[in-house]
Formats: sequence, C-alpha cells, structure tokens
Amino acid sequence: MKPLLKVTMTHHTLTAEDKARLDDLRTQIDMAQKGRGELIPLLQVAQKTIGYLPDEALAMVADHLEITRSEAYGVASFYNQFRFTPPGRNPVKVCMGTACHVRGGEIILENFERKLEIAEGETTADREFSIERVACVGCCALAPVALVGDTLHGHMAPSKVEGLVLRVRLEKEKAEREAARS
Repeated sequence: MKPLLKVTMTHHTLTAEDKARLDDLRTQIDMAQKGRGELIPLLQVAQKTIGYLPDEALAMVADHLEITRSEAYGVASFYNQFRFTPPGRNPVKVCMGTACHVRGGEIILENFERKLEIAEGETTADREFSIERVACVGCCALAPVALVGDTLHGHMAPSKVEGLVLRVRLEKEKAEREAARS
C-alpha cells in the first residue's frame, strides 16, 4: 500500500552560530510548560531563536512536549509562517501582489532564481541569499517591487537583478577587507 503523504525533512549543515542558538533554544524549552497547546508557541520560539526550524529544533520541541517528531513537523509544515531552510543574510522577497504580478513580478522572481542558482524557498549554500515570494509589500505604484534585505527596489526590471546581486556581493567583500585591516 502506497502512503498518502511522503514527509521529507531536509537536513542542513548546522553552522557554529546555529549550534549556539540551539543551546539557547534548549534553555528556553527547558523552562517552557508542557502540553499540546504549547506546540505552536514553542515552534515560534525556536524559529525566532534560530531563524528557521532545523530538524534538531523540531526534535527538541517534540521531545519536550512528549509528542512524535512527525506531529511537530506536521503542524509546522501546515503554517506558512514556519521555514525549514535557513534564511539568507540578504533575503530577497519578490512581491506577487496584483500590481506587481501584472507588471512582471514572476519574471523578476525567475531572474533572481537564475542568477542565484536557487529556487524560491531556498537559500544559497553560503547562506548569503534566500528567495521568497510575498503577497504584497504595499508599494503598488512602484510595481514590480523586490526587497533585498531591508531595501526596497521599485520599478524592477530583469536587467536590474544582476546589478543588485553584484552590489550585495561587492559590499560584503569590502566589509571583509576592512575587517581584515582592523
């Protein structure tokens, strides 16, 4: 008999920063109440602490609440507020609201995916960028719109995508050179 739903949890290599945040999470979870009603609040704490829900965080929450890991994953995967991949240091959010959609938002998203060599919902291997589609950022007059980090870029064109990515990479290199001189 074939299963109705195949649940695949992706495993990401934890960075030293992730491991330190997991230790912080352990402390917070140990102080939390038990009971099924605490599942969503603890998942929110985990995501706020780590930035996403790695397998290890889901396991901590499930073990604390004495539920199965698949139950915890099932609830987390139901809500779109939870993410299972680490966010990039420069999250790219492409607006897909009506105005942006009709003015080429999908093409802008595809260009970011092609340039960064990742799909929507993924993060680059160096964790520098992640791509997400968002419903509306409220800047319809500037459509199509993309956010790179906290910076809004209006009147996006496919030709602007490469320049934005390059700018972020050059700023990172400059910051690293300055840090090396210090």
